[in-house]
Amino acid sequence: MPVPWLQILDAVIGVTDIVRSRKIRTMADAQQQQQLLETGGRAPGGLETRLAGVVVAALKEAFDRDARRIEFERDQAAAERERADRALRLELRRQAGDREIGRLRLIAASAVTIWIATLFLVSRVPPGGARFALGAGWLLLAAAAATSFTGQSRVTGQLDVRDAISAPDKPVSSGAAGQLSVWLVLAGLALVGVAVLVA
Repeated sequence: MPVPWLQILDAVIGVTDIVRSRKIRTMADAQQQQQLLETGGRAPGGLETRLAGVVVAALKEAFDRDARRIEFERDQAAAERERADRALRLELRRQAGDREIGRLRLIAASAVTIWIATLFLVSRVPPGGARFALGAGWLLLAAAAATSFTGQSRVTGQLDVRDAISAPDKPVSSGAAGQLSVWLVLAGLALVGVAVLVA
């Protein structure tokens, strides 16, 4: 349940208005008595002067209260706008991280799929250089899967809420491991292709 800040602020301002109006009334009464004593009991126009002073003081308090309320609302709107901007930046950062994790998962899945598909080639590849190329291709595919998982863990760490709040404009990146995983898959696929062609 949201806190009704404007109502609370209105109540506080109302209480201060009551206190001030009593203080102004006592001061006005004291001033009127002083004037009556100075003029010998007659105060022509004293009532009008006193009323004008009270009206001016009341208007001044009303303007001050409205100015404080407008300033409070302006500050609250600025804080709300800042909060919305931060939420938007965090959402964009999360979406970029999700795209990068999806790309790295696709690379890992293709490396594992290629490795499983090439397992059936072992019986057709004769011993020697072709099997060595096939084994080297497997190692590169395994390295591609490992670097892909490393990149995923790095992106997940960057999407941690504390890191995102401390550096919301820092781009999400899988680092060198994520970039290297694509090239390792391609190199592994090339070595497997060489092994098949030599066999």
